Amino acid sequence: MSKLNDQATMGSRAMALKKSDLYSSLWKSCDELRGGMDASQYKDYILTMLFVKYVSDKAKSDPDSLIEVPEGGSFDDMIALKGDKEIGDKINKIIAKLAESNDLQKVIDLADFNEEEKLGKGKEMQDRLSKLVTIFQDLDFRGSRAEGDDLLGDAYEYLMRHFATESGKSKGQFYTPAEVSRVIAKLINVTADTPRSATVYDPTCGSGSLLLKVAAESNNGLTIYGQEKDNATWALSKMNMILHGNEIADIRKGDTITNPQFTDGDSLKTFDFIVANPPFSIKSWGNGLENEFGRFEYGMPPEKNGDYAFLLHILKSMKSTGKAAVILPHGVLFRGGKEATIRTQLLKRGLIKGIIGLPANLFYGTGIPACIIVLDKENAQGRTGVFMIDASKGFLKDGNKNRLRSQDMHKIVDVFTKQQEVARFSRMVPLSEISNAANEFNLNIPRYIDSSEPEDIQDLHAHIHGGIPDRDLDALSGFWDAFPTLRSTLFKPNRPGYSDLAIDVSDVQQTILDSEEFKHFAGKVDGIVISWFTDHRGELEAISADTKPNSLVTALGDDLLERFKNVPLLDEYDVYEQLMSYWHDVMHDDVFLIMNDGWEKAAKPRKTIEDKERKLSETPDLVIGSGRNADKYKMDLIPPALVVARYFAREQAQLDEWAAAADEANRAVDGYIEEHAVEDGLLADAMDDDKISKSLVTARLKSAKRDGADVEEIEALNHVIKLYNAEAIAKKSIKDAQAALDLMTLKKYRQLTSVDIEQLVLDDKWSATMSNRISGETTALTLDLVARIQDLGGRYADTVGGLNTELVRLESKIAEHLAAMGIK
Repeated sequence: MSKLNDQATMGSRAMALKKSDLYSSLWKSCDELRGGMDASQYKDYILTMLFVKYVSDKAKSDPDSLIEVPEGGSFDDMIALKGDKEIGDKINKIIAKLAESNDLQKVIDLADFNEEEKLGKGKEMQDRLSKLVTIFQDLDFRGSRAEGDDLLGDAYEYLMRHFATESGKSKGQFYTPAEVSRVIAKLINVTADTPRSATVYDPTCGSGSLLLKVAAESNNGLTIYGQEKDNATWALSKMNMILHGNEIADIRKGDTITNPQFTDGDSLKTFDFIVANPPFSIKSWGNGLENEFGRFEYGMPPEKNGDYAFLLHILKSMKSTGKAAVILPHGVLFRGGKEATIRTQLLKRGLIKGIIGLPANLFYGTGIPACIIVLDKENAQGRTGVFMIDASKGFLKDGNKNRLRSQDMHKIVDVFTKQQEVARFSRMVPLSEISNAANEFNLNIPRYIDSSEPEDIQDLHAHIHGGIPDRDLDALSGFWDAFPTLRSTLFKPNRPGYSDLAIDVSDVQQTILDSEEFKHFAGKVDGIVISWFTDHRGELEAISADTKPNSLVTALGDDLLERFKNVPLLDEYDVYEQLMSYWHDVMHDDVFLIMNDGWEKAAKPRKTIEDKERKLSETPDLVIGSGRNADKYKMDLIPPALVVARYFAREQAQLDEWAAAADEANRAVDGYIEEHAVEDGLLADAMDDDKISKSLVTARLKSAKRDGADVEEIEALNHVIKLYNAEAIAKKSIKDAQAALDLMTLKKYRQLTSVDIEQLVLDDKWSATMSNRISGETTALTLDLVARIQDLGGRYADTVGGLNTELVRLESKIAEHLAAMGIK
């Protein structure tokens, strides 16, 4: 066993947590140290500590790092302070040295690590800060890259999202959800080939997440400019840029409207791309305004609402071919007065290219629904319409917020970039329609796109005479086109225009599943998935340290979408979501492990992490032995069930048989006790406080024999003891067999070759899971059809005539009962 354990633990990795586990444990650890501090305050301590850790690690591995870490100004110097009575003051001094060496004063030194009001006094501060240093101490991110970002940069974003969630309405506006940021980046047509010289600007950049997502769309990066009014949030943005390798990004402080920092004489500096998520409907936007910089040529925004002030600032900051996307409340689309005047001018000049209505409750700091307004100066004079999308219904509920799913993001971008008209979702609205007398340049999306579901019309004739209207069945034409003979199997004619179910409604689903046409359809879908995975197997096999996970999943997802585009009934975006949700839940972590450790090392079992100081505890996948001497293992890449299924199917089948026998033995015990452990029952005297056990039965049997009790009771006691013994033997057999199987499984991990590992991961895990997930989409189709048929069948099952007949019958029955009682 010791040799096996040594082999297994060779798979141990320093701080060997998957990427998702690492971030969640980091958040949990930090949150537990927060005490009574507000999340919006606590984030400054955590993110500053994270920044110091990052630059210290980077300086060790990158001699060309743009950030200088001076002697006495590193994270290692913080480690040396653990337990020091003056730890708070000394941490401040370390950060001050780092800030001074890199001209980062008022950026990384805003959080006071010696503030007793927030961190506690004396021993409380000493312990809290010592634990805080410990959280980050063993996290080594040097050289670990995923999605093109250093892990610490990703961790920074992860923490900011959680802090935004916790910070409440007034303090969570520093972060734009990553999903919205990705959509915006694609809407303004930043491509993989966009040169680094192209400029991107955010006039209200917050913590910089929106800018970074846009810049990341180009393989070359972009030249970044941003301005932020809030000092602490500006500091977050400066750190965020450095953490993501954009040390030279130009992020300035100040109020964008009253004191724009990017000017060229009396004009504003112009940019290729502009993105923004300004504060909604701010009332004090014009306080202190002196120089308009020609921004309000199309009209002065209302004094108490700054939405159009930001929109016009963005418009003036765009180059002649510039593209922009700005997030604003829906009110900008339809409010009257001065805003209507500005909106009319923008529309007449063709500057508004598109509008996307988003779901409510997406953003931190507000729950109201917002929209994305896409501005485009290129070819503006020739623009004859506005492309509108109503994406308000596509989202996932995520805690107390809503979140765009991968399929929602992809669909918005696809439809917008291809200008596709989709019923109840999108259309190109001509300017002639927007400007007519009925609309008068009102852009409220429901005026132009009716996203409501078609009305389900009740048929009065069917309610009176029965039968399902053929009109309702015709509306299911997608199913009948895919399964041509199914309609005639399920329905028979009633009278012209109406049909009846030809089978019992309870048999509908099984009839569909058993039909050859459905089996053929399901087989075709499965074949597409297998073919898709086979075509990409080579690039999955080739995953290495140089792999770019984002590019990998994009290629997989786009190809899957394309293959299902013309498959009837199935929505290709629902299929795509199956891949992306599996990617986020499992595959991304798997790819991350393989990139960093290689196939063989990533597949090795490792001892579970038990770190009380950081409050990290992993649930083992396999336990060998019992009690304190048990060895507990994690299998990050290949779950034990996959190894068992491929190599020990016979042993597992035997174990399943014994498990079934144990269940049967358990049911026999429960059944016999339920029958006889009742008042005056044969086992009544073996009960104690309405409970019964083997020990109680054994004790009662002994006294029953001694006292010469009734023969039937003694037989019952003997029988239940036999049942208890049979159950115990069955459970012992299972326990021994499971222990043996676990040991065989652990040994097998040591013997796996790289070919075995790839087969288990690629075929048994990734491919099989995707086939099952998409097969589930196919099966779900039958549930939709069955539900509709059941609804229609039940709706018209009881006719008015039938109800009258039943009423007459019941009245007659009541009259008979009254007559029998002597009542006329």
